[in-house]
Amino acid sequence: MAQRSQDRGAVGAPTVTDPAKIRNVVLVGHSGAGKTTLVEALLAATGTIHRAGSIADGDTVGDHDPAAVRQQRSVSLTCAPLLHDGIKVNLLDTPGYADFVGELRAGLRAADAALFVVSAVDGMDAATAALWEECAAVDMPRAVAVARLDHPRADFDEAVALCQRVFGDNVLPLYLPMLGDDGVSTVGLLGLITRRVFDYTAGLPAQVRQPDPEHLPAIAESRDELIEGIIAESEDETLMDRYLGGEEIDADLLIEDLEKAVARGHFYPVVPVCATTGVGIDTLLEVLTAGFPSPPEHALPAVTGVDGSPRPPLSCDPDGPLVAEVVKTTVDRHVGRVCVVRVFSGTLRPDQTVHICGHGLADRGHPDHDADERIAHLYSPLGATLREVGVAVAGDICAITKSGSAETGDTISAKDDPLLIAPWEMPEPLLPVAVVAKSRADEDALARNLARLVAGDPTLRLERNPQTHQLVLWCMGEAHADVVLDRLRTGGVELDTEPVKVALRETLTVPATGHGRHVKQSGGHGQYAVCDIEVEPLPRGAGFEFVDRVVGGAVPHSYIPSVEKGVRAQLERGLVAGHPVVDLRVTLVDGKAHSVDSSDAAFQAAGALALRDAAERGRPTLLEPIDEVTVRVPDGNVGAVLGDLSGRRGRVLGTEPDPQVEGRTLVRAEVPATALLRYAIELRALTAGAGTFRRHFVRYDPRPVQP
Repeated sequence: MAQRSQDRGAVGAPTVTDPAKIRNVVLVGHSGAGKTTLVEALLAATGTIHRAGSIADGDTVGDHDPAAVRQQRSVSLTCAPLLHDGIKVNLLDTPGYADFVGELRAGLRAADAALFVVSAVDGMDAATAALWEECAAVDMPRAVAVARLDHPRADFDEAVALCQRVFGDNVLPLYLPMLGDDGVSTVGLLGLITRRVFDYTAGLPAQVRQPDPEHLPAIAESRDELIEGIIAESEDETLMDRYLGGEEIDADLLIEDLEKAVARGHFYPVVPVCATTGVGIDTLLEVLTAGFPSPPEHALPAVTGVDGSPRPPLSCDPDGPLVAEVVKTTVDRHVGRVCVVRVFSGTLRPDQTVHICGHGLADRGHPDHDADERIAHLYSPLGATLREVGVAVAGDICAITKSGSAETGDTISAKDDPLLIAPWEMPEPLLPVAVVAKSRADEDALARNLARLVAGDPTLRLERNPQTHQLVLWCMGEAHADVVLDRLRTGGVELDTEPVKVALRETLTVPATGHGRHVKQSGGHGQYAVCDIEVEPLPRGAGFEFVDRVVGGAVPHSYIPSVEKGVRAQLERGLVAGHPVVDLRVTLVDGKAHSVDSSDAAFQAAGALALRDAAERGRPTLLEPIDEVTVRVPDGNVGAVLGDLSGRRGRVLGTEPDPQVEGRTLVRAEVPATALLRYAIELRALTAGAGTFRRHFVRYDPRPVQP
């Protein structure tokens, strides 16, 4: 694997055997908010690495993937553990771009708390706001880091106001930025609870001192609001009366109540940070270690037997039954398959034989599978670097290598007591990309590399269309498709893309008769067959019916199946444009046979000829697939989405408020599949990334004649 973090002096892996000494924190926020740079600063501040890398230089721990280096943004989930005050913090850096939401959801699954990174320059996007609501639905503890304070346009107050408008009133700062003599640069923090100044002019750690007189009004104004917010969440019901009565509440008591409220997911502290100068890094570490819950304090996913039988709820107990989950899978050229694993219960050890199973993702190209495998080594992943460890206890995150069957979403459990965790919710890939190998030799390499990519990426679906014969990759968007194609080419596959073809159908619109005569005078056996048919259209979705209404033995009974076989073959070949023909009833009414020259092949040919003859009078038409789409958009985008759907020949079925998220609307419509090929991209542009949709096939309808 790439060893960039080793080149910058990565230290040995932190070893913790007490789940209470572990924190699993996922960093979320829009692309460019500063998540990866913040992770670098945290790693450097704790001595995990000797110096912080930069995105521009392509040497960060988080963005070690070659595609990330080229695109200058995160494209995959990365785990970066650090040790602070005896607490191991597994930082899970996630991509901020919407195309890589599958990596984000894997990070949420592995984490016990979320750190929302909001840019003091650019604010946040709609996807970040929606993600806050998702975390709220499962009571995940959250905090906010307002980053990029070193930018000339940084505005901390506006960033906090935005967070409060979007996230709610319980989002309050613990510190305020302190500006330098130039009035622009942030050189320290004003602690609201302690009324102390944290001065970073000499670097980390901050020098703590009394505030200057000009700082006191700002501290007093923001401190009152913060203390009232903390006391409102306190379990001591007398605290508010004491505070309103003028009693000075002890700072240690306030901090204790603050930490409890944060761990319960009822209060969301805001910490200003500047990754490049180190401002706020140490205070953020205190929030991560003291405020966020340990794994035993966070609810665990439900577990069943492999057969679906109910099992007792899990507890984060190193001595409990082994239950772990693969949250990320990659394939490295040197070490093979690398799986990042979150251990929920029990203890994972080297040389242990475990049961690996994956169920419930067959529709994504992941057939159900079960296997017993021996775990040779355990590692602590630091970006691309694997550092061997001796044990991974409940609550921790580790990596295993060289598994023959493990895929993202699989459950790892004891061999003699196999268990299964239901897979987390995966977004549906909705952008099709048709790929074709440049040569026959590349076809084998393409198949191998696609299997590896699909095993590691549940948001990538592979489909070979039996009608168009195209190999189609369903991706989350253009950026996702670019990364997938780049990884295929990096793996030595020469390939091209081509326009995606939609599987059309044909049918006849009016009843018609057809005459088929296959008679050859050149001699030879089996060259005589005549049949007459009647064809009538059926309702959509009725399929094909064949009716025998021959009287008097005009067509011998033994040849009637031959006529049907010939008709069916012609239906598959198509009548006009080479697409399969559907929704027809074909009735055989008459025909002729020869006692010597008739044969099965002759009547097959006659049946096909009769159907083609009927098509000339049956007004053939093309049918296109119609999908029902459910679009979820902010209320302000409903008009634009409705107009866009109409422009796609869509028929709106109705709108209704989103029952899950306030301020959003569900729009249901029926739209031709041909108009949805790039809808994943166009909807994102139309709604500034806030719109999502689902689709499913409903029927075929006649395609309008092109003028």
